Amino acid sequence: MNNPPAFPIVGQWGVTEQGMTLRDYFAAKALDVGIHQVKDFYGIDKVALGNWCYEMADAMLKAREA
Repeated sequence: MNNPPAFPIVGQWGVTEQGMTLRDYFAAKALDVGIHQVKDFYGIDKVALGNWCYEMADAMLKAREA
């Protein structure tokens, strides 16, 4: 799976700072959707929600390869 940096920064002398990965960025975007679908955030299984976010991120990365 191709998981490049989401927002790489090239410094003045060509030094690259990687930052977060594209997978992490996609998971964060999925979390925004996931949280808005939950009526009782404090009563949900947060680990399961996190796993779902990364499943969605993996699906988005796979779709990019197609």
